[in-house]
Amino acid sequence: MDLAITLTFLSLATFLLLSVPIGVAIGLSVVVGMTASDMLPYEFLIQKMVTSLDVFPLMAVPFFIMAGEIMQKGSMAHRLLAISRALVGHLTGGMAHISVLTSMFYGSLSGSAPATVAAVGGIMIPAMKKEGYSTSFSTAVNTAAGCLGVIIPPSVPLIIYGTTAGVSVGDLFIAGIIPGLFVGLALMICSYILARKYGFTGSGSRAPFKEILVAFRDALPALMVPIIVLGGIYGGLTTPTEAGVIAVVYSLIAEGIFLRTLSWQKVIDVFKGTALTTASIFLVVATATALGQILLFYNLPNMLVEILVGISDNKYILLPIILLFLIVMGTFMDALANILILTPLLLPVVRHLGIDPIQFGIVMIVTSSMGFLTPPVGVNLFVGCSIANISIERLSLAVMPFLLTMVLALLALTFIPQIALWLPGL
Repeated sequence: MDLAITLTFLSLATFLLLSVPIGVAIGLSVVVGMTASDMLPYEFLIQKMVTSLDVFPLMAVPFFIMAGEIMQKGSMAHRLLAISRALVGHLTGGMAHISVLTSMFYGSLSGSAPATVAAVGGIMIPAMKKEGYSTSFSTAVNTAAGCLGVIIPPSVPLIIYGTTAGVSVGDLFIAGIIPGLFVGLALMICSYILARKYGFTGSGSRAPFKEILVAFRDALPALMVPIIVLGGIYGGLTTPTEAGVIAVVYSLIAEGIFLRTLSWQKVIDVFKGTALTTASIFLVVATATALGQILLFYNLPNMLVEILVGISDNKYILLPIILLFLIVMGTFMDALANILILTPLLLPVVRHLGIDPIQFGIVMIVTSSMGFLTPPVGVNLFVGCSIANISIERLSLAVMPFLLTMVLALLALTFIPQIALWLPGL
């Protein structure tokens, strides 16, 4: 047993260091572990890969991805930018606040951190540089704000966690609203402090009420998406999967017919992008589920519970250890892989500590989102670097204040459960 588990993790680490795609790396490490053990047949891998995808909530994933692709190809990011400018453009560091607020809006549409950086940062980073903001600050704030794409529902990682933990995806979506707004507000406070330090001022004057109304009217088609999705789920009218279908149909009608921003070539690109993203996600889901089954077979979750409880039974001691472990894992492993592999291991521990699985899901998604900002796997950093044409080292340093801000917000979400559990408890 020890040899099989050891070889599995050593091979996984080796494949990741060799930059093997995460889904392939996990699958190969499972094969290595099974080769070292004669207790599990090879058919086990294929069987678990197939059955792991035969789960109804996972059907929501491609639909939310497609809805995000449609809106990324359309004009909704520009419309959200206009209303954000009207609302917060006058504040100190106004352009930074516009970036965070637009990312909050856009995150509720795309459900993807890199897509949020690409869509909002692609517009805002050049605009902020033109207004006199430094390249490193402009890129850092947009890169960090992109993390809101996976925290604010609808979110693909929330769906994956709900499927893995056996928790209602609808409840997770509702629980993610206040934490998403809370993290966004924390990033805006950090932006304000840094803007005052560096002398980045806002426009100085509030937008006229008429301008706000016009911006709101233009952005209404985009703002309706989260209202329709979350309203349907919270009202008990739709499942998350059905809400995903409605989001796709609505965004197609809004962007294609009313706003006329979609060409047939863009529609083809939407299908291509959706297929590629869905395939890569489902490969990770399938192989990580097989790996999780092997860990369960060797009783690793119970062993981990015994080890951690042996340290202390006090949640105020164990939870920081778990958070640190998740943050470290996020530096070199993809967010979805982290959720799929670590949820079955850590859920028994947090249940033992009396932590609600829904609250832990939000904590895990926020922690995983921080991995987008830490090299070597920090995808948001690479997207930001490609937009602003700056080095990864320079951006990694510039993003540190925002990363520390997210750590403080994470601690609040961990030790004040009402932030995540208030809405689902209504």
